[in-house]
Amino acid sequence: MKNIAISKNVQEALTPSGVLQDLLEGNNRFVSGNSQATDNSALVNQTTGGQFPKAVVLSCIDSRVPVETVLDQAIGDIFVARVAGNFENVDILGSLEYSCNVAGSKLILVLGHESCGAVKAACDGVELGNITAMLDNIMPAVRKSADEVEGEANSSNAAFVAKTVENNVQLTIDRIREKSQILTEMEDNGEIQIVGGVYSLHTGKVNML
Repeated sequence: MKNIAISKNVQEALTPSGVLQDLLEGNNRFVSGNSQATDNSALVNQTTGGQFPKAVVLSCIDSRVPVETVLDQAIGDIFVARVAGNFENVDILGSLEYSCNVAGSKLILVLGHESCGAVKAACDGVELGNITAMLDNIMPAVRKSADEVEGEANSSNAAFVAKTVENNVQLTIDRIREKSQILTEMEDNGEIQIVGGVYSLHTGKVNML
């Protein structure tokens, strides 16, 4: 049973690769139906005075991808930043920098997912209110996929959508490194890793890119 929150000493002893392995093992437990039992009351009490999460996940807002659940993580384990299409902006970058440079997290996981509605909307050039500007963040991935995938460059082409989901994750990682000197230096120094994956709605599995 998970009933002991991560302490500062435990967090400091973690390695980026070890944290990634831990998250993937948690996802395997989720997929196999063996998620750990959790004493939420104990974790709430232990984290009232502070938190020492081991990772931060940048994910989509999609209700079918509850991040802590699919990675089998509990209170105090991970930060989660969510925005439709799991892209970075100034606010997200600041949140990632806080997570790693201030709060001590060892890993950034950019997590896209199969059949992402935001990605499909970007593929179709949807324009609607503030959604239009939001989708502009995904358009570089759409354009990249158009050069890589045969057939219609819209959401009717499942292969095009799938490739755009992957490209969006990878380009987001590239831009995080480009726009955040803090995180790039931490990664270069081996203090953190920045990685990407795609969650399968069909299987519940996170497939790393």
